[in-house]
Amino acid sequence: MKASPANRLVIDDDMTIYQAQTQKEQLLAALAAADHLELDLSGVAEMDTAGLQLLMLLKREVLQQGKRLTISGHSPAVQQILDFCNLVGVFGDPLVISANA
Repeated sequence: MKASPANRLVIDDDMTIYQAQTQKEQLLAALAAADHLELDLSGVAEMDTAGLQLLMLLKREVLQQGKRLTISGHSPAVQQILDFCNLVGVFGDPLVISANA
């Protein structure tokens, strides 16, 4: 996970049960430091339900705290799990479908 300017956080690791605890702490810390957090998921090669739960937790925290969350760069792994669980609309961020889809 890399922090970059303008409250943008780039996740370039898998979002699975093995990274969940560390990523939870990093995501909540990044949210605490920003009114608007942009989460770039383009580097996520694998995502399981633990990763999905992290996104759901972050979304809940954003709503409770009156902040904003933008998710960008949805990797194919992220697109697949959001689509499979029928949660694309929950996050309200546009998904860009690659030409290879």
